[in-house]
Amino acid sequence: MVGSSNRVESFPYASELEASLPIPTPSLKPLDVHKVPAPQDNHTLQSLKQRLSEVFFPDDPLHQFKNKSSFRKLVLALQYLFPIFQWGSEYSLRLLKSDAISGVTIASMAIPQGISYAKLAGLPPIIGLYSSFVPPLVYSVLGSSRDLAVGPVSIASLVMGSMLREVVSPDKEPILYLQLAFTATFFAGVFEASLGLLRLGFIVDFLSKPTLTGFMGGAAVIVSLQQLKGLLGIVHFTTKMGIIPVMQSVLENRTEWAWQTVVMGLSFLVFLLVARHISSRRPKLFWVSAAAPLTSVILSTVLSFIFKAQNHGIKTIGHLQKGVNPPSVNMLFFRGPYLSLAIRTGIITGILALTEGMAVGRTFASLKNYQIDGNKEMVALGAMNMAGSCASCYITSGSFSRSAVNYNAGCKTAVSNIVMASAVLFTMLFLMPLFYYTPNVMLSAIIIVAVIGLIDVRGVFLLWKVDKFDFLACMSAFFGVLLISVQTGLAIAVGVSLFKILVHVTRPNTVIMGNVPGTNSYRNLAQYREAVQLPSFLILGIESPIYFTNSIYLQERILRWVREEEEKIKKLNEISLKCIILDMAAVTAIDTSGLETLAELKKTLDKRSMDLVLANPVLEVAQKLSQLGTWELFGSERIYMTVGEAVAASSYKA
Repeated sequence: MVGSSNRVESFPYASELEASLPIPTPSLKPLDVHKVPAPQDNHTLQSLKQRLSEVFFPDDPLHQFKNKSSFRKLVLALQYLFPIFQWGSEYSLRLLKSDAISGVTIASMAIPQGISYAKLAGLPPIIGLYSSFVPPLVYSVLGSSRDLAVGPVSIASLVMGSMLREVVSPDKEPILYLQLAFTATFFAGVFEASLGLLRLGFIVDFLSKPTLTGFMGGAAVIVSLQQLKGLLGIVHFTTKMGIIPVMQSVLENRTEWAWQTVVMGLSFLVFLLVARHISSRRPKLFWVSAAAPLTSVILSTVLSFIFKAQNHGIKTIGHLQKGVNPPSVNMLFFRGPYLSLAIRTGIITGILALTEGMAVGRTFASLKNYQIDGNKEMVALGAMNMAGSCASCYITSGSFSRSAVNYNAGCKTAVSNIVMASAVLFTMLFLMPLFYYTPNVMLSAIIIVAVIGLIDVRGVFLLWKVDKFDFLACMSAFFGVLLISVQTGLAIAVGVSLFKILVHVTRPNTVIMGNVPGTNSYRNLAQYREAVQLPSFLILGIESPIYFTNSIYLQERILRWVREEEEKIKKLNEISLKCIILDMAAVTAIDTSGLETLAELKKTLDKRSMDLVLANPVLEVAQKLSQLGTWELFGSERIYMTVGEAVAASSYKA
């Protein structure tokens, strides 16, 4: 707030004025009217530096280096760039015990989910295990979250698969498809790391929570319906992602349904859902749902081997290559006709993976009362995807389901990711032949149970109750994914989010304010029913910055308020309107268009013998008013520190 604590004039006549008014008004306490001084001009470079600092460095990351020795600064720099040095110096065997239990527990989920999500993306199952090995190791060095469990995630896998399948078939051109997946992952990592390095993470915030709720809910339904191919044993199935072509494909290929596959799939699906329900009702039994996927894989593999499931129409995974991740740098390409597809897929999947990873990390950080650095997290997620793309991995992020299990298992640091990666490595080196007889239907059941949690029915009802516009945004994204395609649904989600921002920016809220009886406080009449208007005054609150996008609207809306007030005064035969006071407390910024609008508005009201008075302009607004000459146009007698003082002074002048 701009103001001076020095009293320059006293106004003791408020009570006399109140008594002289012919219409009953609330009691006005005597006020000291304070002059609002014209602000000093800031140096342009200094002002620009301060503004850029607020935009890109709101957390002041360099504050920890102040007044430190050179050696200490070097240590702090290493800890800042590589958080493992920060918590690693204090690591103990007690922490290792907790992290080891957590790591083994999430590995029991990561192995079957990794295989399942790779198939969801149209990739060989082994790629899912590769992606559960290298990225967690990279993240454990660079990441700042203690609870984030890294690996393949369902939504990013679905989107990558659907976008790549539109151009290249994974069955007809498997090598090209694999090259595109690795290249898209590389560009996703570049995009994520660039946002962090340039401190542009706020771009991700354009995907609002309601639109994400709708998008992820629609994607979860589509993913579940896609798994009907494996659950029913269908061979010929559509590659399209809309609900209509998927259901058509299910019904048109009824002759391919295999009852043995259906029985096995439904049996294990029920088992997984029951395990999930038990863990949700009793959080201490979190290990039940965590162990259920791996238990299901083991049981189904044993049954498949004993009963020779392949002879009964139940398809199995087949041979999986043993060994660690082979290098894939030679499979990345940066030229050719498919480069644009790889970049586009990388950016979109990168945004989704980044959004999910950041949301999960912040959620569990708040539960444990610590903070994560958003920009460092973006760099960490980007680095692990770039490194992963060179080691036969596809897009990875922080998984909510695995992170929840990691948290409930009592993890203390990112070592749980290292333990998980070690368990995956052991599996790749020694246990690959055991997956030969694992039924594909088992993977479909695991995917369905994993994505069901993305459908937030309670959240949708809450949106309907609290904000109908948010509900509309949610449903638009949901049906966009469901009826058209995943990419279209994502585009609708972003579009609706941007439209909501534009609506708020271009159509800011303005309210009529009145005096709360017995006080010198002026509040919104719609919120405070006891507040009343003062005769001959119209007090308006502007609840938004004033920019070129909304200045004309505000001018028209204020004049409309004036017109409606005059019509009401004429109808009730009250005192004519003499003064319009604009409460500028919520106007945090203004540009030249806004200043010109205020000047035009003043001239218009002057012609109608009405005063336009400004109350409580903040520092930035006051500086702009002074720099453009608008301050002199109004004069110090029309700019006040509070609405109450503006009313008192204007009444005295009248």
